[in-house]
Amino acid sequence: MAVVLPIPEYAENGPKELDAGSLFVLKSRGSWLHCGYHLTTAIVAPTLLSLPFAFTLLGWIGGMICLSMAALVTFYSYNLLSLVLEHHAMLGKRQLRFRDMARDILGPGWGRYFVGPLQLGLCYGLVVASTLLGGQSLKFIYLLSRPNGSMQLYQFIIMCGGLTLVMAQLPSFHSLRNINLVSLILCLIYCACTTVGSIHIGHSNKAPERDYSITGVGINRIFGIFNAISIIATTYGNGIIPEIQATIAPPTTGKMLKGLLLCYSVVISTFFSVAISGYWAFGNQAQPSVLQNFMLDRIPLLPKWFLMITYIFTFVQVSAVSLTYLQPTNVVLEKRFSDPKKGEFSIRNVVPRLISRSLSVIIATTLAAMLPFFGDIMALFGAFGCIPLDFILPMVFYNVTFKPSRKSIIFWGNTIIALVSTVLSLIGAVASVRQMVLDAKTYRLFANM
Repeated sequence: MAVVLPIPEYAENGPKELDAGSLFVLKSRGSWLHCGYHLTTAIVAPTLLSLPFAFTLLGWIGGMICLSMAALVTFYSYNLLSLVLEHHAMLGKRQLRFRDMARDILGPGWGRYFVGPLQLGLCYGLVVASTLLGGQSLKFIYLLSRPNGSMQLYQFIIMCGGLTLVMAQLPSFHSLRNINLVSLILCLIYCACTTVGSIHIGHSNKAPERDYSITGVGINRIFGIFNAISIIATTYGNGIIPEIQATIAPPTTGKMLKGLLLCYSVVISTFFSVAISGYWAFGNQAQPSVLQNFMLDRIPLLPKWFLMITYIFTFVQVSAVSLTYLQPTNVVLEKRFSDPKKGEFSIRNVVPRLISRSLSVIIATTLAAMLPFFGDIMALFGAFGCIPLDFILPMVFYNVTFKPSRKSIIFWGNTIIALVSTVLSLIGAVASVRQMVLDAKTYRLFANM
């Protein structure tokens, strides 16, 4: 039986052993294909079903420009992060976490007090949001079979949380490779179903009267535009590129780019098909999730079996998304409670892992059930989390690491992207808080939304 030796971190005074979080959760055993599966699951999630709604705030031209620019900038940004990680690995100092990059490139305070907490908060928030979305999908499935059913949303959220609790015990990020392959296939299927459903309704006599005028007037329209930009940026968001690259077996050179190409072939085919078909079919009546447009006054506009398949695949895929974004939390828990000198499956490490991960999922499930309006909160997380981690820090890391000439296009391109993204992040945060204030009167704990 082959023995896999841990890859050491390197401090300024030489190598040091990995902590339990890096050693057990971020095992470097994967291929570029596995990397592509992880990337696709992290990006191509059911949140993309909100893209037609973003178009209602931007219109055809604005929507297509923002969707295309976000695809180009994020692909470029993630590739820059990969190049920085490969550069440090070649110097014998492989970085396995986002906070490690910030610590080594910007200084220890940036990793400990800014990037680490920011990433952890964003990823855990996405676990809560995914659990909520999974519960909503289960509820839709229930209502399709029992339109007058009395079960409440929080009950379905608990069911979704129960599935996540069991699957969360998989020991490492690499353990998710087959689950995330299934996730990739499922997202292609439910996006194809969504596209076909939108086109079918658009051509039927049940189609709503199409109006492509931009919603809102005055200040509401301006804030709506920034809300839409935040929605699109969050949909393309990832936030765990270093952790995904950490799962690749060395040497890592060029493997992340192959994974990104696989991922973005899926991203382009799903994001654009869902956004264009949904906005074409429903115009400015597109709902925050286009699947909501498939029901009119609780009456399905498509065959029940078709809707059932779409919602089931959405539920299963969002469960994989939840597991993927749980990994940074697992790293922290393993580092705190496990002993790297003991075996990964020793009683000393299995018991704390079982307890800590179960508590983590139970807390996320409780928050999802208590706060069914968490989507509004997540928009704020997106402005403060996704944009800095995915649009700003990669540019800064590259410029600081490689120090391109101040006269070069790449230096000014990175600087402009970082500055524009900073402004959008701040305005997006203001717009998100404003929307939360406007919606506050509808907030109620454990609401059956």
